[in-house]
Amino acid sequence: MASTFINGTAPGGGYALTASRLQVWYGDFHAVSDVNLEVPTHRITAIIGPSGCGKSTILRTFNRMNDLVDVARVEGSVHYQGVDIYGPDVDPVEVRRRIGMVFQKPNPFPKSIFENVAWGARIHGYKGDMEQLVEESLRRVVLWDEVKDKLSQSGLSLSGGQQQRLCIARAIAVQPDIVLMDEPCSALDPIATLHIEELMRDLAAQYTIVVVTHNMQQAARVSDYTAFFSVISETRTGELVEVGPTDRIFDSPEDPRTNDYITGRFG
Repeated sequence: MASTFINGTAPGGGYALTASRLQVWYGDFHAVSDVNLEVPTHRITAIIGPSGCGKSTILRTFNRMNDLVDVARVEGSVHYQGVDIYGPDVDPVEVRRRIGMVFQKPNPFPKSIFENVAWGARIHGYKGDMEQLVEESLRRVVLWDEVKDKLSQSGLSLSGGQQQRLCIARAIAVQPDIVLMDEPCSALDPIATLHIEELMRDLAAQYTIVVVTHNMQQAARVSDYTAFFSVISETRTGELVEVGPTDRIFDSPEDPRTNDYITGRFG
């Protein structure tokens, strides 16, 4: 698969990912219907909406994490660097290297801080200076100065906010193009949340970031673009209502459902 992709910006007007007529089922349940969404390169795109609208489901289609769910079925396409990642010749493991994921709850491995960062790069065959890679990755997430004298200690010994930054360092150590974040601050206190939000803004200079968040204030603070999802009441199927620059979505949404959600009338 490595020869299928090229390095650099995805073609198609500066979009890192383009989802077309994307639909997801879990068994007989139609979870998300007919999503068409373009994710701009080197920007932060937030996905917001009420519980059960398919936010995390859609995020997981962007790096084929839903493949790991036996009853999940995906239709439509997701193009990355001009290639449909659901094509028959595409290796999902390589997709997940290039499109990394940070989860809701910090999940460091029961290994040393050093090995937490080095592990993914090592299994993907990294041949460079591992110590330098670990240091650079930890510096990018503003964690190096806090842990440089205890790299042999367990990653589980860190605070919740530090653990989440460690998980982000682990994700970027494999040198992805895109980082997906599934409610990365929901388990953190306000100070740790602020650190992660500042980090996201810094990382957007080098990576494309897509973040699912239930916190509308967070979406307004950190994202450049926002996609609002809602639920079709009759079927409980999630649908994309509208997407656009974050300022417009929050200040003058085009769809009344978006306005109702943002103003707290439902959700």
